[in-house]
Parts: sequence; C-alpha cells; structure tokens
Amino acid sequence: MTRETQAIQDDIAYMRSLAHEGRHAPLLAGPMLVTAAIVFGTANLGQWAIQAGVLDVSPWAQLWLWIGAGAVFAVALTMLIGRMKGKPGINSAGNKAVGAAWSGVGYGIFVTWLALVALSFKTDNWSWMAVMPTTVLVAYGSAWMIAAAMTKTRWMSVTALAAYVGAVAVAWFIDSPMIYLVFTVVLMAVALVPGIILMRQEPSEIV
Repeated sequence: MTRETQAIQDDIAYMRSLAHEGRHAPLLAGPMLVTAAIVFGTANLGQWAIQAGVLDVSPWAQLWLWIGAGAVFAVALTMLIGRMKGKPGINSAGNKAVGAAWSGVGYGIFVTWLALVALSFKTDNWSWMAVMPTTVLVAYGSAWMIAAAMTKTRWMSVTALAAYVGAVAVAWFIDSPMIYLVFTVVLMAVALVPGIILMRQEPSEIV
C-alpha cells in the first residue's frame, strides 16, 4: 500500500507540474498573427485600391490577389510552424489548446472563402465576398476568447471584444470600398499588435 500511495502521489505531483507549466508558458502564436496581419492587410489595401479605382486592372485581379496572399501565407506559416516546434513551452496545455483554436479558425476562414467564391460564381454576383471581413473578425474574436480562457489574461478578452465590435463595424461599410480600409485597421488592432506583444513575451529558456 505504501508503494501504491507513493506512486499516486508522484502522479499527482507530475500533473501539478504540467499544470504549473501550462499556466506560465507564454503563447507562441505571435509570429503567425503578425504574418497574417501583414500579408492579408496588404491584400486588403490592394482590394480597396482596385474597387476604389486607384488601380486600373481587370476585376479578376481581385480574385488572384487573394489567391496569391493565401499562397504566400501558407508558405510562411509552414516555415513558422517548423521553427516553433523547438521553442520552449510548445507542449504546454495552453499552447496546444490555443494552437488548435487558431488552426480551426484558419481552416474555417479558408472554407468560408471557398464557399463564397463558389456562391459568387453560381450567382454571378461577387458582392457576396464583402461578407468575408465580418466572418474573419468573428472567427478571430472566438479564437481570442479561447486564448483568454486558457491564460486568464484580461487583454486577450479585450482583444476578443474588439474583434467582435470590429466585425459589426466593417459590416456598416459593406456597400463601399471603405470596408477594406476599416478592415485593415481592425486587423492591425486584433492581430498585428497582439502578435507583437506575444512575441515580446516568448521565453528564451525552458519554462
């Protein structure tokens, strides 16, 4: 019985150490958020320039713009994930849960984009694509809610709220090219700035 009791106590101590590590391991999604903000923020500016008539190009350029942005981000994301595997804290519960949440957000956004492209082709009405900014910000808000719950960090809750408010704000401009400028500003606030904060918090040694 003494050995069994000691084994149980050792198991409990091990689980406590894992929980302790999970609470104190900073999230490692910063570089991916910064990259997403830069790549898709640039694409948004290009979209605005085309729709506002600043650039005189074929309307089909808008579709290729986003296909190109998606390809660039996919390559960058693959490289970032490879680099992230060796970082301290990668196996913490917080990083695993938040990583899964952001992966789900990414796949959800991509599938929604494909669905709207199909719908636009089917109806020959590309105005459906203007729904994407709201969709993206709702997804970002949900991911930040999960991150806030896992880390008990107040500023992440505020970021989630900002993303939700931004989702409604961009919808107000859905019938104007301004939607892409507003979307870019909100994207900087809920992806670029938080991403930089997370990068500054990344540990240089094992947590």
